[in-house]
Amino acid sequence: MIETETLLNVVRFTVGISILSYASYTDIKTRRAPNILWFLMGAIGAILLVVQYFTTGFQNLFYLLFIPIMIGLVYALYQVRLIFGGADAKAIMALAILVPIEPAINLIPLWKGGFMPFSWSIFSNSLIVFLFIPISILVFNITKKNIQFPYAFLGYKMNIKKAKEKFVWPLEKLVDGKRKFIYMPKDFDAQEELAEFEKNNIAEIWVTPKIPFMIPLTVGFIFAFIFGDILFYLLTELLHFF
Repeated sequence: MIETETLLNVVRFTVGISILSYASYTDIKTRRAPNILWFLMGAIGAILLVVQYFTTGFQNLFYLLFIPIMIGLVYALYQVRLIFGGADAKAIMALAILVPIEPAINLIPLWKGGFMPFSWSIFSNSLIVFLFIPISILVFNITKKNIQFPYAFLGYKMNIKKAKEKFVWPLEKLVDGKRKFIYMPKDFDAQEELAEFEKNNIAEIWVTPKIPFMIPLTVGFIFAFIFGDILFYLLTELLHFF
């Protein structure tokens, strides 16, 4: 018979992966994720915490204090633009309620013992996944023989007309008639820069895709449940060499 705590963790995983997967789908299609998803995740998480409190209890109630701490931290990161999307911030806040403590389902996660809140482990895992994106973009540009730095790490060449229809930002801007590298257009509005290129009869520029962070967040969630806190594990292994 499945233990109550294990069953609760299975429910947490099922709820988390279902909502994050749907949010990833809507984010890819529209670059938006409905707010109701995060209210639902948070509400289910709160109910599961109450159920666990009255059934199996918690080995360390101190970890529940990380719920408001994580919510406050994520809000601060969003305000200073270290987390760009409002949906991404709300997702991490909801995850802080859904899985505040490292869950255990039989033998997983494989690397147990992380001391950070589990929602932070999910977030750090997603950042590691996100770091592989520039590498994949570079490989793509190498196959296209478009190797120009730093553009080749951040984006690819695209026709102006096509760029207007895609979820991309220009990596270039016209300054006194000369093309200059930019990381992000002013006020995140790409249309003004794209129109300026068209006026100057420039047909193709470097662009960077608006990759929804919801996708790495979903992968980070899965990795956290299966492997644990990847960054904590890597740092621990590194310290073994000293």
